[in-house]
Amino acid sequence: MSNVLSTSAELPVAAPKLRTGLRNARLVMPAFLLLVVFFLMPVLSLLLRSVLDPTPGLGNYAQLFGSTTYLRVFSNTFFVAAVVTGVTLVIGFPVAWLLAIAPRWISQGVFAILLLSMWTNLLARTFAWMVMLQQTGPINRLLMWLGVIHEPLTLVNNLTGVTIGMTYIMLPFLVMPLHSTLRAIDPSTLRAAAICGASRWQAFWRVLVPLAMPGIASGALMVFVMALGYFVTPALLGGPEYMMLAELIAQLVQQLLNWGLAGAAAFVLLLVTLSLYALQLRYANRAQGAPGAH
Repeated sequence: MSNVLSTSAELPVAAPKLRTGLRNARLVMPAFLLLVVFFLMPVLSLLLRSVLDPTPGLGNYAQLFGSTTYLRVFSNTFFVAAVVTGVTLVIGFPVAWLLAIAPRWISQGVFAILLLSMWTNLLARTFAWMVMLQQTGPINRLLMWLGVIHEPLTLVNNLTGVTIGMTYIMLPFLVMPLHSTLRAIDPSTLRAAAICGASRWQAFWRVLVPLAMPGIASGALMVFVMALGYFVTPALLGGPEYMMLAELIAQLVQQLLNWGLAGAAAFVLLLVTLSLYALQLRYANRAQGAPGAH
């Protein structure tokens, strides 16, 4: 008798939870269908093409990893992405620190500049850099007028042009997450380090950088992953010597009509991206679970 009473008492409690779960499922369903239609199905289509076109098997992957030309494109992609990430971090960290400690009107002005650069059309920004970096462009003219150089520098169709253009585009994606992390750091921590005898460099490397590491990791990963799949800027500012994977995929589809090999290259790039995100999540969970993390 007591079991029947306890069961009947639990039913009114379980019913609202069930209704809440069904209501939440209905709310999530449109987003789930959107992901299935516009993300999961194209990814599965690429995977199927990579193993079925032109013949079933792993021939496309064997060709992709067995050719020195394609392997060079892979190495170029990771090398350029690493260089752009490093340069963006070197430039973006001081900018984020300035935004964190500067007066409100200065930080708002710098933020406005960053947002305007993000809202400007990507193709227009890339063409602007093409004009500025030409041998007859304003940068070379200014350097020659100042006497820094005696003949124009080659700043386009090489690694220099790609690095400059992509760093300019990627800078806001590093500054914003890093800025929020730096703002959360208590300024008294740096003052305490100075009172304990630490120099400015010691306080920077041993106190500020470790505390800002979550923002550095998330921003650097975002920049690196986005740089891996960039197409417009490397295609316009770079040259054939530094062809990246996105440009190779575009040529395989548009010029060679080799959908199978293009699908294999795109799927490999997707696996690398997901692996990097998995590493970041593992690092973040480990950092949160470490003693003294909170």
